[in-house]
Amino acid sequence: MALINEHYLKLTKNYLFADIAKKVNAFKVSHPKSNVISLGIGDVTQPLCPAVIEAMHKAVDDMATKEGFHGYGPEQGYMFLREAIVKNDFLPRGIHIDPSEIFVNDGAKSDTGNIGELVRWDNNFGVTDPIYPVYIDSNVMCGRAGTLVDGKWSNVTYMPCLEENNFVPQIPDHRVDIIYLCYPNNPTGTVISRDELRKWVNYALKNDTLIFYDAAYEAYIQDPDIPHSIYEIKGARKVAIEFHSYSKTAGFTGVRCGYTVVPKELTAASMDGSERYPLNPMWDRRQCTKFNGTSYISQRAAEAIYTPEGKEQVKATIDYYMGNARLMRETLQKLGLKVYGGENAPYLWVKTPNDTPSWKFFEQMLYGAQVVCTPGVGFGPSGEGFVRLTSFGDRDDCREALRRISEWMMK
Repeated sequence: MALINEHYLKLTKNYLFADIAKKVNAFKVSHPKSNVISLGIGDVTQPLCPAVIEAMHKAVDDMATKEGFHGYGPEQGYMFLREAIVKNDFLPRGIHIDPSEIFVNDGAKSDTGNIGELVRWDNNFGVTDPIYPVYIDSNVMCGRAGTLVDGKWSNVTYMPCLEENNFVPQIPDHRVDIIYLCYPNNPTGTVISRDELRKWVNYALKNDTLIFYDAAYEAYIQDPDIPHSIYEIKGARKVAIEFHSYSKTAGFTGVRCGYTVVPKELTAASMDGSERYPLNPMWDRRQCTKFNGTSYISQRAAEAIYTPEGKEQVKATIDYYMGNARLMRETLQKLGLKVYGGENAPYLWVKTPNDTPSWKFFEQMLYGAQVVCTPGVGFGPSGEGFVRLTSFGDRDDCREALRRISEWMMK
C-alpha cells in the first residue's frame, strides 16, 4: 500500500493567508453590505506597464506564426532574458554573474520552496524570526524542521528580530548548516546594512554555511547605501544562492516570472566531508527533470522591463506604492502607533496597541474598520504583538482605509 509523507501532517491545517481569507469571507457573509479593504495580503493592484504589455502582444503574435512560434523553451530560461538580467541587475553594481548561473523560474516562491532539495534532509537551518512562512513550511514537508514544541521547530535556529535589537538578527553562536535571509525583509519591511551583511557572509565562510538569500523586494530600496544583492559582498559567491522576483517589481503576480542565481563556485560537502560538489550543475539537473521552463511570453515581458521605457515605467509604479507606504507611515504614527519599515520596502510592521495579540487586533480592525491586516504571529513567534500592512493597494483605497482606521481608533 502507498504510505503518506507523514511530515505533511505536521503542518498547520491552513497556510496563513488561507486562514485570513477564511476569516474575511466569514465577515463578508455576516456583513454583506460592508466594503472590506485589504492592506494585508501583498498582491499588487496597478496594471502592467505599457512596455511589458507591448512586449507580451508581440510575443503572442510571434506564437501565431510558423517562424516565430516557440514550444518547449530551455529549462534554465531563454538567453535573451538571462543576458538582460546580467547586464542590468548585476553589472551596474560591479557584480560579475555568468548567464549560465541564472535560472529563470515562474516566481521566487517556487524556487525558495524547492531549493532545499539540493541538500540532505538532516541539515539544520536558521531563520530570522518573524519570517516568510514558505521557508519553514517547505522544510517541514521534507522532515528537516524536526518536531514542533511550544510553537518552535526543534531543528530550527530562530534569530529573533525585535524592537530591542532594532530588528537586526543576532548571528548564531554555533554552526548552522543553512541560513535563510530576506532583505528588504518580509514581513518587517526592514533592511540590512552592508556591514551587517558582510558579517553574515564571513560567518558562512568560516562555518561552511549555505545562505539562501531572498532579494525579492530589492527594487524598493531607496537608500543608496543599502545593498541590493548579497553578491555585492566579497566572498558571497562561495556561500550564497540568491532569489529574485518580478512579482512586486513589475506587477507580475499574475504573469509569473523570476530567477535564481546559483554561482559556479558554490559547493556542498559529501556525507563524510571528503568531497565537494558544485551546486550549479545539480540545480540545473533538478530543473531539467522537474521544470519545463517559464513561458516565452512571460520571459519577453520580463525582458521589456530592462528597456529604457520599461525602467522608467516600472520605477513610476514602485514610486506609486512607496507613496502609499509614506502615507500609511505618517497617518499611523500620528495615531500614536509604532511603525517600522515602509521606507525601503513595501511592507510596514505595526506594533499593536496595549500588547493586543496579533489575531485579536486583526479581528478588531476587520470588524471595527472593515480593513484587513496580516497578524504578525503568523510569520513566527517573534511576530506576536505586531501586524503587517502592505502598500500595494490602490491610492484611493489606501486613503479610505486610513480614514476608517483613524475614525475607529479615535472612538
